[in-house]
Amino acid sequence: AILLSRCLLKMVKGNIVVPEEILSFCCNGLQGSTSPLRVQEPGEREEVPGAMASPLPTRNPTEVQMSQLVLPCHTNHRGELSTGQLLKWIDTAACLSAERHAGCPCVTASMDDIYFEHTISVGQVVNIKAKVNRAFNSSMEVGIQVSYEDLCSGKHCSICKAYATFVAQGPSSSKVKLKPLTPQTEEEKTEHSIAAERRRMRLVHKDTLKDLLIRSPRETELETRDGSVAVPAEKTRVESVELVLPPHANHQGNTFGGQIMAWMENVATIAASRLCHAHPTLRAIEMFHFRGPSQVGDRLVLKAIVNNAFKNSMEVGVCAEAYGQEMSISRRHINSAFMTFEVLDQEGRPRTLPMVAPEPGDGERRYREASARKKIRLDRKYVVSCKQTEVPLSVPWDQSNKVYLSYNNVSALKTLVAKANWALAREKEKVRMYTLEEDKFLSFRIEMSVRIAASQAFSLLSDLRRRHEWDSHYASAELVQQVDDDDMIYHVVSQTLSHENKPQDFVILASRRKPCSKGDPYVVAFRSVTLPTHPASAGFTRGETLCSGFCIWTESDETSKVAYYNQATPGYLNYVTTNVAGLSSNFCATFEACEKFLLKNKEDLIVRLQDL
Repeated sequence: AILLSRCLLKMVKGNIVVPEEILSFCCNGLQGSTSPLRVQEPGEREEVPGAMASPLPTRNPTEVQMSQLVLPCHTNHRGELSTGQLLKWIDTAACLSAERHAGCPCVTASMDDIYFEHTISVGQVVNIKAKVNRAFNSSMEVGIQVSYEDLCSGKHCSICKAYATFVAQGPSSSKVKLKPLTPQTEEEKTEHSIAAERRRMRLVHKDTLKDLLIRSPRETELETRDGSVAVPAEKTRVESVELVLPPHANHQGNTFGGQIMAWMENVATIAASRLCHAHPTLRAIEMFHFRGPSQVGDRLVLKAIVNNAFKNSMEVGVCAEAYGQEMSISRRHINSAFMTFEVLDQEGRPRTLPMVAPEPGDGERRYREASARKKIRLDRKYVVSCKQTEVPLSVPWDQSNKVYLSYNNVSALKTLVAKANWALAREKEKVRMYTLEEDKFLSFRIEMSVRIAASQAFSLLSDLRRRHEWDSHYASAELVQQVDDDDMIYHVVSQTLSHENKPQDFVILASRRKPCSKGDPYVVAFRSVTLPTHPASAGFTRGETLCSGFCIWTESDETSKVAYYNQATPGYLNYVTTNVAGLSSNFCATFEACEKFLLKNKEDLIVRLQDL
């Protein structure tokens, strides 16, 4: 058709008479002059001229892909992509994904921790993939994956992974109830399930910091560093104002969230440079929330100061405030964020940084909070961000990491539940056993239907102190710490002897979760932890469990499906058929005993609940 059009243009320019049939063919397209226009069916993929004819794989309808070539105008003095520019691209892709699902305008509510693994150079391509993981009532979680591509070598490398929360807005900024999202692939099911845990972690983030500050010394102790003179924090203070113009606004008229983040990164970089007298590299941005919108015509005041400097990194606090006109006294708090910077030497290794002397009062408070946030950040990165194979079996438990250990406990079980390729290994009457072999793990799943409400089964199975009533491998289970309503730590003693001819014992964190929405299971997750009050003793062989627990689905008002999962490591396989965290060779008898226990105690449980 393109070639024919070009010939037609030459014929017209050369005053050559064009036959009516050809003219009609060109005007009406390939369908011919008499064929009616074909109406595209709803949901049908539009054909792209020149595209390959092979069918495309099914893709998440909320998925958005963005590819940006890094140009000199996007880079800093080192020829590396500005983190502020990257944040703008991330926010844009995430917003477009959220609006695909919501079908209406969406605004950025928060962004979880972002850890930048590599820098990106001019000439390379940034590839961003964003898709909605889960929709709640009026908010949704969007997962973002960022990588870079070197066009010359063909190399691809991961840059960061982020989670953003967006809120759908209707007319007059009213909230919109979102439709649920149905995950399709194993990865989508895992992210959908764990999104509820991440949401729970966001809600308790402030309380975690408060608890740690309460337990830390009130006095500010300055770190001593050989040959280093403390720099007054006041010398790093930065204040800058920006006028919000139409190019800075999104399609809703509000200041683009990514633009605000870019401005904040700019002043934070200046503050960090004033401390180290060098060009710092942004390594992490801590979880932050947007507290309100700003519009075109607003003035944004951005303030930054170095809160604390550690040996090889520093935390910079930055906030954004808005006001509507000059000389306006009242300012609206838009956002606050904490950014971690490093200064690299020529070999790419972090340099030792000068110390910071905080200002009295608020400066000392920020100094202490920065130290607390560093511990929380390290705990969170260590427990939450690592792959499961990188986390030790028994992680030390304390107040600062309790939220993240609970998250890891539940998310590990939910990840195991969402796995595909479970193979039926044995079936006896109502009990079915499945196995899953992958990498270094051998996993088991045992399930059955029981005539008991899911909530009742959840209450009975989540109390390890009653496990010995149906599991012959349990000798005792002592509740040693009630962390909160949903998390308990038990010291468990097994009937089974180890290869050392000693009874095995375990220190187990039990995390309970009720369904977040319809269709979600009740969850009881178990994992090993280390407690200073219960060290390994000579009379027992200390055992460990990486991931195990129950998922209970509602089948009807009086029936539920109960499934037990256990993931065993190679060193643990020797005991998987005999110890407390695994299943015995007579697993059918054990699970049948579990069913009898549930049926026997459900009436007593109903009576106790009524008495309450």
